[in-house]
Amino acid sequence: MIWFMTIDPASRELLFDAHTAFTFDQEPLQDDIVEHLYELIRFAPTAVNSQPLRLVIVDRDARPRLLPYMAGGNQAKTESAPLTLIAAADTGFHDHLPTVFPHNPGMRDAFLEDEARAAFARAQGWLQVGYVILGIRALGLAAGPMTGFDAAGVTADLLTDTGLEALCVINVGRPGPDAFFPRSPRLAADQVIRRL
Repeated sequence: MIWFMTIDPASRELLFDAHTAFTFDQEPLQDDIVEHLYELIRFAPTAVNSQPLRLVIVDRDARPRLLPYMAGGNQAKTESAPLTLIAAADTGFHDHLPTVFPHNPGMRDAFLEDEARAAFARAQGWLQVGYVILGIRALGLAAGPMTGFDAAGVTADLLTDTGLEALCVINVGRPGPDAFFPRSPRLAADQVIRRL
C-alpha cells in the first residue's frame, strides 16, 4: 500500500475503481435515496460557495418525455433504470448568494450578466456532478452518467421556465447483468502531470 493512502482498499475500489454501469437490475430504490445522496455530497466545493447544481428526479411517468432526447444507445438503459436524474445548473444560483456566501453580501451583484452567470453555473455544476457520481458509489449503487442526449431539448421541454440548464443524465441503481464494459486504458501519470 502507498504510504500516504488514507482510505482502505475496499473504499478506494468502491469510489474510484468503479465502472460506469450500462444495465441495472429492477429492484426499486428507497424513496428518499436522492436526499441521502445529497447529504453525502452537499459540502462539495464550488467557487463562492455558489452550489448551482440541481438534481431533477425523472419519475417513471415522466420518463417517456425524456427518452426522445436521449441518443439511441442511451434510450433503453434510461427507460429501464430504477432511477434517472437530470443534473442541471441553476442559472439563478446568484439569488442564494446572500445566504450561502454571507460574508460578502454584495456578491450577488457580481453575477447580473446573464450569459456570464450561466457559464459560471455550468462550470460549477459540472464540478458538483463529479461528487454526485462519487456519492452514488458511496451509497453502494452504480452510476451511469451520460452526455449523449439533446441537452438543449431537455432544457427547453422538461426544464422550461425553471432557470435550469441540463448538464447530464445519470441513471442510478444496482448493477444488472453484463453491467460493465471491460476497463478502457487510462493515461499514465507522466502524460497527465506537468510541472511549471
